[in-house]
Amino acid sequence: MAKPKKSLTAVERRAEELDTIAAVLPIERRDELAELLTDQDVETLRHLVNQGMGDNTLRALTSDLTYLEAWGLAATGHSLPWPAPEALLLKFVAHHLWDPEKRAADPEHGMPGDVDENLRSQGFLKSAGPHAPATVRRRLANWSTLTRWRGFDGAFASPSVKSAIRLAVRAVPRTRGRKSAKAVTGDVLAKLLATCATDSLRDLRDRAMLMVAFASGGRRRSEIAGLRREQLTVELPT
Repeated sequence: MAKPKKSLTAVERRAEELDTIAAVLPIERRDELAELLTDQDVETLRHLVNQGMGDNTLRALTSDLTYLEAWGLAATGHSLPWPAPEALLLKFVAHHLWDPEKRAADPEHGMPGDVDENLRSQGFLKSAGPHAPATVRRRLANWSTLTRWRGFDGAFASPSVKSAIRLAVRAVPRTRGRKSAKAVTGDVLAKLLATCATDSLRDLRDRAMLMVAFASGGRRRSEIAGLRREQLTVELPT
């Protein structure tokens, strides 16, 4: 007589579902992800795998989604709501972009100590100080993308969120990054654009990628290659 199949817990079921996409999306922290991600999160990832999304993009989305869920649990005690209210987006900005000098005088400024300790104990935070603005912008962009894929409109482009990011970035000390020995300057860009000057779709694509990479302050090739139309927003000049 066959033994009755043991019923799985929600975490065990999510772990098994994550296993089904492991071939496309290598996952090293499966059990941890199964606890942090919700059923809806896993279903979204499965949908993206079935849609043929690139492996690198999926890894980046999974990494940011996992961090966001971990932060949400640490900061609010609950999984992320979809769509996220504007107040939660502002909290995310305040927790990650802050003024170190003000933090020295006011321990309540920036990410609260218990949230910091929680994320650090799980390995999500390693360095001290505020996050890099580029990291915060990327996570917000992926958060916005995942929100749209779930069929919701988010408040990511609201004036208050954009203003909060702009003001917070000014407070974050800027470190001099390592520059390439052969940086692409305006004259180099002009020569590159001249190689794709026809009206063909391929040349239009290549010109757009080159100009986006240059105008956004310089991007890694992997970042430009992984860019998706859903991650672009139209903004009025400020």
